[in-house]
Amino acid sequence: MPAAQLLLLLACLLWGVGARTAQLRKANNQNGRCQYTFSVVSPTEASCPEQGQAMSAIQDLQRDSSSQRADLEVIKARLTSLEGILHRLTLGQVAEPSETEQGQQRQLDTLTREREQLETQTRELETANSNLLRDQSVLEEEKRQLRAENEDLARRLESSIQEIERLRRGQCLQAHSSSQDMSPGAREVSRWNLENLDFQELKSEFSEVPASQILASPTSGHPRSEDGDTGCGDLIWVGEPVTLRTAESITGKYGVWMRDPKPVSPYTQNTTWRIDTVGTAVRQVFEYHLVSQFTQGYPSKVHMLPRPLESTGAVVYGGSLYFQGAASRTVVRYELRTESVKAEKDIPGAGYHGQFPYSWGGYTDIDLAVDEEGLWVIYSTEEAKGAIVLSKLHPETLELEQTWETNIRKLSVANAFVICGTLYTVSSYSAPEATINFAYDTATGSSRALSIPFRNHYKYSSMVDYNPLEKKLFAWDNFNMVTYDVRLSKM
Repeated sequence: MPAAQLLLLLACLLWGVGARTAQLRKANNQNGRCQYTFSVVSPTEASCPEQGQAMSAIQDLQRDSSSQRADLEVIKARLTSLEGILHRLTLGQVAEPSETEQGQQRQLDTLTREREQLETQTRELETANSNLLRDQSVLEEEKRQLRAENEDLARRLESSIQEIERLRRGQCLQAHSSSQDMSPGAREVSRWNLENLDFQELKSEFSEVPASQILASPTSGHPRSEDGDTGCGDLIWVGEPVTLRTAESITGKYGVWMRDPKPVSPYTQNTTWRIDTVGTAVRQVFEYHLVSQFTQGYPSKVHMLPRPLESTGAVVYGGSLYFQGAASRTVVRYELRTESVKAEKDIPGAGYHGQFPYSWGGYTDIDLAVDEEGLWVIYSTEEAKGAIVLSKLHPETLELEQTWETNIRKLSVANAFVICGTLYTVSSYSAPEATINFAYDTATGSSRALSIPFRNHYKYSSMVDYNPLEKKLFAWDNFNMVTYDVRLSKM
């Protein structure tokens, strides 16, 4: 069968598929050979096309077939590509969960840390805010107290001025009326300047003292010992307390008051300083130029310290106030005339803020003292295991010049002071009939027991200091500022 006829037959077969009608006949041809005939009815053509038309149709079919094969190749390539993508995605789904979980965990850890930091900062800010509010409340309270004290001082000052004017008028009239009756010797006395306010203030000052004390007391400003010597010696007697002043408010429950045994201008031996030490930030130092101002409660000046002080261990010596800085082992030298700090020094190893106080407490870990030999500091250390340590201080630089460690436990005594280089201790701060119970002599480095009567008249002595110029003990006993005469033996 010719190839053209075979192709024609195939074309007719393909065209006839859509019609679903085909016939197959078998018969011998003219030469006697068997011939198969396959007929397909065209669905669109009424008659068979010519040979040229058949070739055109076959070519069209071939092009369609080639186009379809190209499309199939494209589809196959796309399927292959999709299979590759699907394979990669399948592998990625296996690997991704672990990496994703690790990344999420890292992010969670970072967020947790940031949250903790924010919470910490929030707590710190809340604490700081609380502290600021508390400090503000304290400052406002102090401001109200200062305003009230200022108003009270103004009223007192006005009252004092009026009283001075009244006394001046009364003294002038009295002096004028009595001068005519005076003897010539008395007229010499009348030449005192009655306009001098100091004289007038002293004239108006009266103290009630038992007659026995007047007879026992020496007439000079420096009490004599048994044989009339006015120098140093051992303490052998303490007199009865004499009350000079009573604090007005609760801040004066305990405190410290003093006079300078080595006064410098513009101060005198009568200038008095007072500090009420009840409170959290004690800075006020009341100054009284005259004794009468002190006894009547009219300060001539109020110093505001540059830093708070602690406890009742302050002293005045050579024109400077020496005190312990609050919550520290630092001793501060504050010059009163210039109102400035001249020196600061830590006491090595000294306990502070309640580590080694006296028996009554009050943060009395560091106690300053003055005697005929100079400036001292009384304290204790961990190395001394609570025993009293006594050091001599340089009054200008606060350097420790010499130190003695005693065998007297600081917590077992109520207070201490120094006379002529010897440390003396008080047995109780509250017992009405206490004693001076121990003495430590720095010259010999030895201690001895004593039993010198010491009276706590108001039953809460928070400060006992010695004034070598007046040869008296100054004390603060339950709101009251008192003095004790003392008697020393001959060296």
